[in-house]
Amino acid sequence: MNIRYFVLLAILSNFLFASIDVVTSIAPQKSLVDSIGGKNVNCTYMIPAGASPHSYEPKPSQMIAISKAKAYFTVGVEFEEAWMGRFRSQNRQMIIIDTAKGIKKIKMAAHHDGDEHDHAHHENELDPHVWTSPANLIIMATNIKNALIKLDPKNSTQYGANYTKLVASIKQTDLQIRSILKNTPKGSKFMVYHPSWGYFASYYGLVQMPVELEGKEPKPRDLVNLIKVAQKEHIKAIFVAPEFSSKSATQISNTLHIPVVKISNLGYNWHSYMISFAKAIAQYK
Repeated sequence: MNIRYFVLLAILSNFLFASIDVVTSIAPQKSLVDSIGGKNVNCTYMIPAGASPHSYEPKPSQMIAISKAKAYFTVGVEFEEAWMGRFRSQNRQMIIIDTAKGIKKIKMAAHHDGDEHDHAHHENELDPHVWTSPANLIIMATNIKNALIKLDPKNSTQYGANYTKLVASIKQTDLQIRSILKNTPKGSKFMVYHPSWGYFASYYGLVQMPVELEGKEPKPRDLVNLIKVAQKEHIKAIFVAPEFSSKSATQISNTLHIPVVKISNLGYNWHSYMISFAKAIAQYK
């Protein structure tokens, strides 16, 4: 009788305290989910550090995570366009939640010296890298909090409290960045290989100048023009993400004798990479 009692108690305990399985596309989303969900949520993310969100293919273990997930949090990266159909087929019970809902998207930045066809093709394309702005992070956190409360209403109070702490932390990071950039003139331009800092630039009154678009290296004549533009704008560094090739950036760097600075915004610790980027911008303004 006692053994049965303890077995029943263990089963009931596991049922009551079982965590919710969810999946996100990128690590910054997982960071927000972990902060809000705590021990109540088990979150897996798809695109690992160093992998490109444009071409990554999930591993078998990740497909297993998809099959067990109650929810998938999208953000709008190209990876999702290729894979969400398969994910839905893998788990038809899984709820899809758009963490970027409510964010006003901006156009993708394009370098100004490509051919007319490329420019026309990209001029209306919206930038998916929404997580580089503190204001957008708060919107994403709000969407995640609301979704978790719907999925698990019994822990709504905890989710609400964790969300409040997270928002305070994001606002504090924003204040730190503004302090770091206080001597950086509005409209200052910085050159990036891949245009993934558009929302950061827009939010803090800066201008990003990309070397490539959609992973495509610039043509030789475009590279010559980019070097001229970099000279004209007194560009002092080129920022590259480890997820992308830096061949063209290195060529510009060697010609102008300016450093290539490697930094990614796909890491788990959004506070760390946003502060690091702000410090780099201030250093090379």
